[in-house]
Amino acid sequence: MEEKTTQELTLRRRAIRLQLKGLRPSDILRRIPRGRTWLFRWLKRFARSGFPGLKNKSKQPKRSPQAYPLQSRNVVLGLRRAMRKRRFGLLGAGAIQQEIRQQKLLTHIPSVATINRWLRTAGLIPAPAPAPAAVFYPAPQVPPEYILHAMDWTARYLEGGQKVFAFHPVNVVTRALAQTIAPDKTGATLHTHVLHAWQVLGLPDGLQLDNAITFTGGERTPRRFGSFVRLCLYLGIELVFVPPAEPQRNGVVEGINGLWARSFWNRHRFQSLPAVVSSSPKFLTWYMTQYHPPGLEGLTPAQAQRTARRHRLTRQQLHSLPEQLPLTAGRIHFIRRVNTVGAIRFLGENWQVGKRFAHQYVWATVLTQGQRLEIHHRRPEQPTAKLVRRFSYEIPEPVRPLRTEFMRRPRDRKPSPML
Repeated sequence: MEEKTTQELTLRRRAIRLQLKGLRPSDILRRIPRGRTWLFRWLKRFARSGFPGLKNKSKQPKRSPQAYPLQSRNVVLGLRRAMRKRRFGLLGAGAIQQEIRQQKLLTHIPSVATINRWLRTAGLIPAPAPAPAAVFYPAPQVPPEYILHAMDWTARYLEGGQKVFAFHPVNVVTRALAQTIAPDKTGATLHTHVLHAWQVLGLPDGLQLDNAITFTGGERTPRRFGSFVRLCLYLGIELVFVPPAEPQRNGVVEGINGLWARSFWNRHRFQSLPAVVSSSPKFLTWYMTQYHPPGLEGLTPAQAQRTARRHRLTRQQLHSLPEQLPLTAGRIHFIRRVNTVGAIRFLGENWQVGKRFAHQYVWATVLTQGQRLEIHHRRPEQPTAKLVRRFSYEIPEPVRPLRTEFMRRPRDRKPSPML
């Protein structure tokens, strides 16, 4: 394209030089393969602007009918600065759009891209980071009847140095959230948290997590199942552990951790744990009744959750949970990226998948009752995963069948409906 432009400019200059030598237009056009309209256009341009006028002019319109007036930009920047002074709420482009609509500040509401461009130009937000190279990730395939939760915690420090943990389980579909605040993340605290959360949100069919020791039970002893894994299996919940060091794979709950930090924690100065505990319900109320998560088509999580199926534990079931939880029949999934030698690792063991799967993701599913390990792989063009490896997975302890009272859906599906 640049070479073609250079050649065109050379022809224009040659035509002008021939005209300056006294050649008639017909003589010039015999030497230059162009028409009379072209020649007279550039002769007029030269007469008006000289040789600099022979260069191409910018095709960008001097005035865009779609351009926003300066007032719109000032409204957006003013809103952003005002919203930063509030004690709750979001600051992003979507929140600014919602504020403009509610206050009827502008007739034409700028797009998210336009608002972000204005904020970036004003130095109020950083430039976006370059996107990493894409690799197909086999995210859980959740049918309508299947309830999937995601869970994580985030930690912050009080003014005096004490650490505070906020636990967040969320319904992946409705975005409904439960929260507890605690001074630690021990197994006992985690059990208390999830039992409270499941009474609020209902028991899930599946739960997506990272690989924290409190969740998995650790990597030191192969095939050692921690108390949290046992609790979930006992209640009929499938576990899905995302790849290590890839928190973005649990993006829904990671987003909520960030939302909690931006709209709540960073806007307060807490001196004690009770102060955090007493203020947290305000965040939860705001989130459930006023926040509009992406993907809910304008609904709040509270509105979306009203139609969700919820199965809660009875008081008798809560009190009858054994202190020493047995290992129960169920499925535990590990999404892993195959390394360069074709292997994956979880719960303290390496498993050979095959070099042809190097750098790709697979699902490794432990079926405790069948005492086997199944590894599935799904290509982008495939609607379902394909079984590529099967191993014996002997467990050195008895495995009890799932109690009938905790069966919330058919248990004979192979593989899991999430695959």
